[in-house]
Amino acid sequence: MPHLDGTALGLAWVLPFAGLLLSIALLPLLAPKFWEHRLAAVAAFWGLAFLLPCAVRFGAGTAAAEVWHTAVLEYLPFIILVFALFVVAGGIRIVGNLVGTPATNTAILALGSLAASFLGTTGAAMLLIRPLIRANAGRALNAHVFVFFIFLVANIGGSLTPLGDPPLFLGFLRGVDFLWTVRALAGPMLLSCAILLAVFYGIDRYLWRFEAAPPPSRVPRQVRIEGLHNVIYLAGIVAAVLASGLWRPGVAVPVGFGIAVPLESLSRDVVLLGLGYLSFRTTAPGIRIENAFTWAPIREVAVLFAGIFVTIVPALAILRAGRDGALAPLLALVTQPDGTPHEAAYFWLTGGLSSFLDNAPTYLIFFDLAGGDPAALMGPLARTLTAISAGAVFMGANSYIGNAPNFMVKAICEECGIRMPSFFGYMLWSGCVLLPLFGLLTLLFFV
Repeated sequence: MPHLDGTALGLAWVLPFAGLLLSIALLPLLAPKFWEHRLAAVAAFWGLAFLLPCAVRFGAGTAAAEVWHTAVLEYLPFIILVFALFVVAGGIRIVGNLVGTPATNTAILALGSLAASFLGTTGAAMLLIRPLIRANAGRALNAHVFVFFIFLVANIGGSLTPLGDPPLFLGFLRGVDFLWTVRALAGPMLLSCAILLAVFYGIDRYLWRFEAAPPPSRVPRQVRIEGLHNVIYLAGIVAAVLASGLWRPGVAVPVGFGIAVPLESLSRDVVLLGLGYLSFRTTAPGIRIENAFTWAPIREVAVLFAGIFVTIVPALAILRAGRDGALAPLLALVTQPDGTPHEAAYFWLTGGLSSFLDNAPTYLIFFDLAGGDPAALMGPLARTLTAISAGAVFMGANSYIGNAPNFMVKAICEECGIRMPSFFGYMLWSGCVLLPLFGLLTLLFFV
């Protein structure tokens, strides 16, 4: 299959990706109606801004092969998983008389942080975002609740098992023990969650003072779950993802351009689509109506991430070129003068790139840069793999596009009338709250 040679690419090839990021950041503020109605056209424009010069410079066959490779092996599995979780979780309605007090909100964030390691960050986020929205619907100042939800449930909470976040699952497929992530990341994850929950509680308690207090009530808080059968489908999704990493029949299905899809991946995607279909057909329509379920959030995510997956192709090719690529000076920072790994640099470089690029391939690039031997990376180089893993998972929270559920949560919140921070507004939150935390983690674990 013809492929893009990262050693032949300069940094100018990354401009379409940068243009798409700026469009996501600025157009909703400067031209909201244009963005709402022309989102797909903007994504297509920046995708073509890469593909057309690529076809001229390297040939139409190479450009077509890159798109097909990205679509079949990366984008479709990604969007199918997100789609299945979105549909299944949208059929589970957690209802009751919960009120978004500081204590209640903190408890939900703590529960979601724990659940994310077992349901995946996307699964936990899609399951809990709607009850959290309903609990805080009466509050005038509530956007910070969902910012911290992204920090904790959609990112940092998913670091204890390979089921939690795609980078860790890829490490599992490469030979990293299933329980290694618990042993290695429990310390950074628990400390981060404890600090963030404490900071959130302080902020939420302060802002709660400005809310119109609900009348006192002696009625105990009651919670019930509708559409409970969808929990079976949710467990099926988790099992299908895990099985695709354990079952290796050694069979692949050719799909053109010299690309073959492993049977286990194809089977997983079929099962996920089937579970999503069953959930939609077997869930009472009233549950989804009461859940304010619409297709707009998944449609927006599918369109934008199609553009992102195409425009990051040259960026990832340059990174894969390693020390022969245009980012060689940057990658050289991960090795100290004596030849030993620089764990702090691995943490920040993996995390910094994962904040804007797909964190799964970024994890693999630095995994290979550190030697790619799982036995060594779990042994004498364990701190290096810990730094790579923590950087990829934790710093996905730095921007709306750092991890798939981030943008999904934003879209669902806005669909429900919540005024979420802009792209740069969210990064102001992450810069003020997360960067000091990551600095502390660096001093405690990677220096």
